[in-house]
Amino acid sequence: MKQLPPDTVRLLSSSQVITSVANVVKELMENSLDAGASGIDVKLENYGLDRIEVRDNGHGIKAADTPVMAMRHFTSKICSHEDLERLETYGFRGEALGSICAVAEVAVTTKTEEDEISTQYTLNFTGEIVSQKPSHLGQGTTVSVLKLFRNLPVRRQYYSSTKKCKEELKKVQDLLMAYAIIKPELRLMLVHNKVVVWQKAKVADHRSALLATLGPSAVANLLSCHHHQEQPEIFLDGFFPKPGADYSSTSSSSPDKTFIFINNRPVHHKDIMKLLRQHYTAQYPDDQGRNRYPNLMLKITVTPSSVDVNLTPDKTQVLLHNKEAVLTSVEALLVSLYGYQPSSDPSAEKELSCGPSTKEGSPSQTDASPLVNEQSKEVDDNLTINNGNFPKDISNSSSSSSVRDEDNAVSATDKSKDQLLAEDWSRGTAVIDLLSGEPVQPVTIHQPLKDSHFESGEVKIQNSSNKKILNAITEKRAALTAYDLISNRAMRAPLSPAALFEKEARAEVLREKPTASLHDISVTVHERWKNLGEEERKKYEEKAKKHLEHHDQRTKLVSAEGHREPNVSTPRSHAQGHKRKAPLSNQQLLDELFSAKPQKKTKDPAPKPSQPLPCSVAALRLQLQRLSSQSSAAPRGLRLVNRLASQSAWVILCGQRLMLLNPFRVEEALLFKRLLENNILPAVSLQNPIQLTEGNLGGAEYTDALYNMKKQNPEPNGQAFFSDPRLVANGFKIKLTPGLTSAERHLEVTAMADCVPFLGVEDLREILTAVLYRKARTVQECRPLKVTNYLQGEAVRLARQLSTNLSRENVEETLLRMKQLGEDKQTCIHGRPFLQHLSDIPTTDQEAKTLLRPLELQKKLMP
Repeated sequence: MKQLPPDTVRLLSSSQVITSVANVVKELMENSLDAGASGIDVKLENYGLDRIEVRDNGHGIKAADTPVMAMRHFTSKICSHEDLERLETYGFRGEALGSICAVAEVAVTTKTEEDEISTQYTLNFTGEIVSQKPSHLGQGTTVSVLKLFRNLPVRRQYYSSTKKCKEELKKVQDLLMAYAIIKPELRLMLVHNKVVVWQKAKVADHRSALLATLGPSAVANLLSCHHHQEQPEIFLDGFFPKPGADYSSTSSSSPDKTFIFINNRPVHHKDIMKLLRQHYTAQYPDDQGRNRYPNLMLKITVTPSSVDVNLTPDKTQVLLHNKEAVLTSVEALLVSLYGYQPSSDPSAEKELSCGPSTKEGSPSQTDASPLVNEQSKEVDDNLTINNGNFPKDISNSSSSSSVRDEDNAVSATDKSKDQLLAEDWSRGTAVIDLLSGEPVQPVTIHQPLKDSHFESGEVKIQNSSNKKILNAITEKRAALTAYDLISNRAMRAPLSPAALFEKEARAEVLREKPTASLHDISVTVHERWKNLGEEERKKYEEKAKKHLEHHDQRTKLVSAEGHREPNVSTPRSHAQGHKRKAPLSNQQLLDELFSAKPQKKTKDPAPKPSQPLPCSVAALRLQLQRLSSQSSAAPRGLRLVNRLASQSAWVILCGQRLMLLNPFRVEEALLFKRLLENNILPAVSLQNPIQLTEGNLGGAEYTDALYNMKKQNPEPNGQAFFSDPRLVANGFKIKLTPGLTSAERHLEVTAMADCVPFLGVEDLREILTAVLYRKARTVQECRPLKVTNYLQGEAVRLARQLSTNLSRENVEETLLRMKQLGEDKQTCIHGRPFLQHLSDIPTTDQEAKTLLRPLELQKKLMP
């Protein structure tokens, strides 16, 4: 046997700690959280394989600690193994940064509060510093990881498919969402290839964090729950789905929205997950919700000494010293919320079905402890029967246990002889028939049929064979019905050879000329079809022939299925039967809709109760005139009146007119204006620079206009880059190589923005055209059409991220900034107006009475 070299040992151990892109992000984020960061930015390039950057605003790394910051088993979190009993940080092993150095290239930029400037350190594969230089970044730490798994080709090959890369990006986003929920005060942002994928601002509490993470529709169906057990001390906090809520809005098909935290650490615990699913899915016994995962947040807080985090390298699985106590507390919380759920064990169910009188020595089940919050108390109150038929010994303390002692069970059984138990009532065995000894069954109510006069022949037909239901549509009629429109699927007609060629050629023409109009595309495709060779034309004729054969086969198959008997079920019809949205109970309603017999008119429903409210238009006119007479800082005398909560719009007073303001349209226009003026598109270096000549620019006048633009100071070799903001802001980096004559001078584009699709020389010519013919001097006047469309999309995206509940101060500020748009610009990007006219304020009492007459007439007509 031979001892492995240190480099091999380091690589083997590091590849176990660092297993994926999400694992790298998790380790670096936990270091940032341990450093007290309140904001973390995660930036990925090529799904993190080319670059991972995690930037925070924490305390930073002291200069004395930087030489060993990436050395193995150097950490500032603990000093000895005894500190694990009091662990309050996410990291503690001192292996993360050193392991990342072994599988990637790492650079660390850090600055503490005492440092004047930040310093960037470049590390080698052993974690040693090989170089350092000053940096411009502020306080905090930025870790850049380049070429991940560069020396592990098999693991790098694992991410060769786009599907695997997208799954890894989804894992990173789920990781950030977990920390966003448990840390409401934390600001997070995830960027991939310079595009913001997900972000969360700083919020006040866990509910606001869930709102920013899962959305308002999911949080609306969640209840806040709390539980406390004293021995051992266990705190449970979380948000759980409301009992009886629709499973489609409170659950998902994957566990990525079931967040479990133990001591603020996101973990995967199979037993707790099983318990959560068991009590949640028991509400839907015969539904698809049985196989789903609830959307919830469960925060478990125990003493640090009762948790072993050092179980797996990624620290997502933990060992609990008081595991049974924790599971019992979680079960008690779930029982108090969703009620008692019978055991899934058949033998246990059999024993429970015998009733309390057959087995006197059996222990009683867990009593649900009441929740603290009012909403959960309402759920518990719904379980109360006859003002105290529940056992009197239900514990009022917040602690509960899953199984009671034997002695307590015997005494509870003796008491159950005189009173009803909650468990027996839930199982339906609380009330026993004295004659038969069986549990009393629910009463069945028989309702007579509406039409009691039947012909004897009709009764025989319905009771004899029952082969065909007369009031159900089982086969297609001669006339087209709504059933035909619902059940049928349209089949496309077979394509001709010319249509097949046009389908492929249009995409090629669009790639060649992205700005071409629809007419130009059609003309170009038509000309290409005319000039197509015989061999190529035969290929498209063969494809069209195959399409026709396939269409004929499908037509024959559908025709054959249409002539079958309605009671003969095919696999296809059986599969479609499961997709029927209308339940069987809606058959009576369908009969009334599609029946040819005239239906009897039902009586008019009773009028809804209403109460007239006094309204004085004259008083309203005086109040609005008082508002309009006051001095207003808003433009054109605009003054806020009130907010329409249902529409997120504001009623404002403009002179003698009431207007409806949409502040989001104003913000959208302001964002677009600011982007047009100030946004600089980042330029990415081109592998093959593009040569600029008079031919591709459009003539000598365009080249001269480009030469006259502002340039940087020339380099020692004479080359210079253009620094004109009209070029730089639009994403063009152009280099000029001087020469003695104009023919010897060279212009080439060395970098170009990649965020705008199909940006090229044509857009540069569009900028020069604005400079030549429109005398454009500002960046806003020189924006190409593609860049303008891109900035419009960015403005819409940023406007959608604004809060839907704007305060009065925010709207007043929006009205002040609306002056920047000018009097002629009063619409959003999509051409919709900011202000909508509602009504004119009456200037005299006579006009006010005229407006009041319809209200008085309506009041008289009301019953």
